[in-house]
Amino acid sequence: MASRNVIQQQNKGEVVVPGVVKQKKSMAAEGRNRKALGDIGNLATGRGVEGKPLPQKSVAVNVKVANVANGAQKVPAGRKPTQKKATVKPKPEEIIEISPDTREKQMEKKMLRKKQAAEDISKKKSTLTSTLTARSKAACGLSQKPKEQIVDIDAADVNNELAVLEYVEDIYNFYKLAESETRVHDYIDSQPEISEKMRAILIDWLIEVHLKFELNQETLYLTINIVDRYLAVETSSRRELQLVGISAMLIASKYEEIWAPEVNDFVCIADKTYSHDQVLTMEKQILGQLEWYLTVPTPYVFLVRFIKASLPDSEMESMVYFLAELGLMNYATVIYCPSMIAASAVYAARHTLKRTPFWNGTLKLHTGFTESQVIECARLLVNYHAEAANHRLKVIYKKYSNSERGAVALLPPAKSLLDASSSSC
Repeated sequence: MASRNVIQQQNKGEVVVPGVVKQKKSMAAEGRNRKALGDIGNLATGRGVEGKPLPQKSVAVNVKVANVANGAQKVPAGRKPTQKKATVKPKPEEIIEISPDTREKQMEKKMLRKKQAAEDISKKKSTLTSTLTARSKAACGLSQKPKEQIVDIDAADVNNELAVLEYVEDIYNFYKLAESETRVHDYIDSQPEISEKMRAILIDWLIEVHLKFELNQETLYLTINIVDRYLAVETSSRRELQLVGISAMLIASKYEEIWAPEVNDFVCIADKTYSHDQVLTMEKQILGQLEWYLTVPTPYVFLVRFIKASLPDSEMESMVYFLAELGLMNYATVIYCPSMIAASAVYAARHTLKRTPFWNGTLKLHTGFTESQVIECARLLVNYHAEAANHRLKVIYKKYSNSERGAVALLPPAKSLLDASSSSC
């Protein structure tokens, strides 16, 4: 009976949807002029008049019927219901998880690309600038001088652990600072009984003692440094001057030598002018005045480095030491710092042996002095060389006239420096 009622209601133009009991009368009235929905087959699954199941139609029609049942817009008679276009849902995008390492690599690649682009731009600019500069110089008739090459003087000592190449530059920078602290000022006027000539006699004798004892070069330079520093702070009599000299050499020998001479050796070398106790007393007095400060930069420590920078041979090395010792013997060089004396000795030696260029970038770098700064002291050393053959004090001259030291004292002095000084005057 229920299905029959449904069919009758369908024939009348009423749509029966499960869950909906009755439609409004107005809707039923409007349905009289329309074809039965049963003809379209737009019914839910049910049985016909004779109990046969009614055929099911498309889902789209069922949706329309449902919309009509719910009070939606009706479809006019004789017109096919418009079907909605099927919307294609986009496929879900694959999400690629990027690990932190991958992100870092991508960032590095981006930075490298930016850096490469910046370098390419700078190269183009520098090339353009250099080209324009070269053209302008060529137009003005200016020739570009080649850059002076600096020689690596420590290349041969790479495998020498005693050369301490890692610290050698720092060591000499420290020496440069320390030499100003221990620099000797002009003291001869404060010594009533000692003159420049007496000091020269003492130094000449000490060089002879140094030769006789066969001591190291460091010992000689430290001895003269101790003598000058002591006389700069303490007044000494003429009678004690030689005692000051042998006591200073005793101190320097203990500091520098492996086997230092004994006190009795110095007493004998001084022809027993002073006793054993006097030497020890003077030794204590000197150490007290100097406050036991013996680690000082003497000209010798700079000579070793500056000679190496001049790329010398044995003749060049002997000539530098000859001129340096002449400078130590003469009091006029006291006003110069140890590094200046060493650099000037190298410059004067190169003039004497005619090694050109007389001053180059390598020497300027390692000495810290320009040619104009060392030329005055170098002329002084060349003057001492010119006077050495006729001087009354000949120990240094005889020492370097020996063939073992290249007989460099017998070579003519650098007249080019002396002539330049006389012409400038």
